[in-house]
Amino acid sequence: MEQLFPRYVLDTNVLLYDPDSIHAFPNSQIIIPLHVIEEIDRFKSVMSATGSNARNISQVLDQCRKMGNLSKGIHLSNDSELVISISTPDDIDFPEELDLDRASNRTLLVAWELLHQQQEVTLVTLDTNVRVKANVLGIPTINYDGRQHDEPYQGLTRLELSETELDQFRDRHILSGDQEFLPNEGILMLNKDRQDDEEMAIFDSKIGYLRPFHHDEGVWGILPRNPEQHLALELLLDPEIPIVTLNGKAGTGKTLLALAVGLHMMLMENRYTRMIVSRPIFPMGRDIGYLPGDLNEKLDPWMQPIFDNLELLVSNSGRKGTKGYQELIDQGFITVEPLTYIRGRSIPRQYMIVDEAQNLTPHEMKTIVTRAGEDTKMVLTGDPHQIDNPYVNEGSNGLNTLVERFKKYSLAGHVTLVHGERSPLADLAANVL
Repeated sequence: MEQLFPRYVLDTNVLLYDPDSIHAFPNSQIIIPLHVIEEIDRFKSVMSATGSNARNISQVLDQCRKMGNLSKGIHLSNDSELVISISTPDDIDFPEELDLDRASNRTLLVAWELLHQQQEVTLVTLDTNVRVKANVLGIPTINYDGRQHDEPYQGLTRLELSETELDQFRDRHILSGDQEFLPNEGILMLNKDRQDDEEMAIFDSKIGYLRPFHHDEGVWGILPRNPEQHLALELLLDPEIPIVTLNGKAGTGKTLLALAVGLHMMLMENRYTRMIVSRPIFPMGRDIGYLPGDLNEKLDPWMQPIFDNLELLVSNSGRKGTKGYQELIDQGFITVEPLTYIRGRSIPRQYMIVDEAQNLTPHEMKTIVTRAGEDTKMVLTGDPHQIDNPYVNEGSNGLNTLVERFKKYSLAGHVTLVHGERSPLADLAANVL
């Protein structure tokens, strides 16, 4: 079979992290050392996300087996070639310091052999020490960040228009030119002749053109302070968009906006039966160990940021007779739940917020989103620059993965919030530290 370039050797941790990683390198030769299959087999019985991924990649490779001899290579749908490689350590002078009883060193051996055969190769691994050892051996390496994208999707596009073009949009809701927009993408039109003249719109893919915002006022005492927050409210208040993702640094209002809309849609419009709020449990810094009490008492420290926002919203609502947030929880209108037990559930007609979603893996994100039942809205918030999960990074976390893969679909909306509104001090810290 004709050789393809470039060549990538995949380490075990890459396949266990993302079973679809063999498709992440189009027009390439993907090499999996045979001992990696043996390592994956050890994890198949583990009851965790890693065990699930081990079972998934085993099934993927079994399907590939039916396409031909894996040791000779088979073609993949993205014009790549997949090869299972067998190393022959007796035929090459490999450094004695690297114990070949360790699987990671045998992976290095496969890449080392290819280099000695005058073949260009790159080792793909999530293991920092393996990358260091590969550097000593002269083997090029890269970290695995999932499928790569040129520029993260922001959800909001800024256009500078003449006053005539802006008036034309206001009159007929059309723009001159051949601009292409993604479904539910926000457009901020700026008058290049007057700084104080601007208009916002959203691309409605169902009708095929831009439309003005339907919601110009705030909700539950919260008013948008910048264009990104205005777009976020438009997406959150639209029941035809069942999943909304909000990225942004600390203090940009992601969680506050999501909670405010949830209270409004549940208590004022009766569109949802209850609001579920959850977040992955990952400590910042050293863990304080086991917490006493029942499930709710154990969750209290993790969910305190949610309670802080709810208390602010309820106290600022300005509505007579508004229940306190604890009363809303006691009556079942608001439920605070861990993500641990979400598998197998169906969640119909509910408003679900998953905060700190940047700490989820793509597999965990899929598990959560597939729980959505009829007329349920899911809101996922997070800051990809503040990740506490050691097994994901800015490029490979579940939140960014979902944003990139859902951006072409009318069921999803996204905006990246960029302006810190919590306080000048919080904004300075988010930008400088």
